[in-house]
Amino acid sequence: MTVQGEKALRDELEDLKKNARPKVIADIAEAREHGDLKENAEYHAAREQQGFIEGRIQDIEAKLSLCQVVDVLAIPKTGKVIFGTTVRLIDVDTDEEKEYKIVGEDEADIPNGKISVGSPIARALIGKEEGDVVAVKIPSGIIEYEIDEVQHI
Repeated sequence: MTVQGEKALRDELEDLKKNARPKVIADIAEAREHGDLKENAEYHAAREQQGFIEGRIQDIEAKLSLCQVVDVLAIPKTGKVIFGTTVRLIDVDTDEEKEYKIVGEDEADIPNGKISVGSPIARALIGKEEGDVVAVKIPSGIIEYEIDEVQHI
C-alpha cells in the first residue's frame, strides 16, 4: 500500500469511528422510541447501517494491521517501474500518451489514473525501465506501450 493509500484508510476509519458510528447509534435510539420494533422501518434501516459500518471498521482495521506501506519517495530513482511509481506510457501504434500510478488493490481508481499492482498493465510494467517497449495483453488483443518516464511522486 502507498503512503497516500494508508492515510486515506486511516482517515476513513477515524470518520467511521468518530462520526458515522455515533450517528447510527443515535438513530437506533431514536427509532426505538417510536415503539414496536417489528414494524419499525427506521429501526431496521439503522441496524442495517450499523452492521455495514461495523463491518467496514473491521475490514479497514484488518487491512491496516496486515499492510506493508511503501514510500516511493524514499526509494532511489533508477528509471525502473516499481510499486508506487507513476509511469508515462506512449501507445506505439497511436502515439497516445497515458499516465498510471501503480498502487495497491484497495487504492485502484482507474478514472484517476491509479491502477492496481495486480492489473495486467501493471504486471507487464513492473521491473521494466524507461525506453522499454512492453506488450500488454487485453481482451481485444495486444497493445504495445513504450515507457516514456518513470516518476517517484
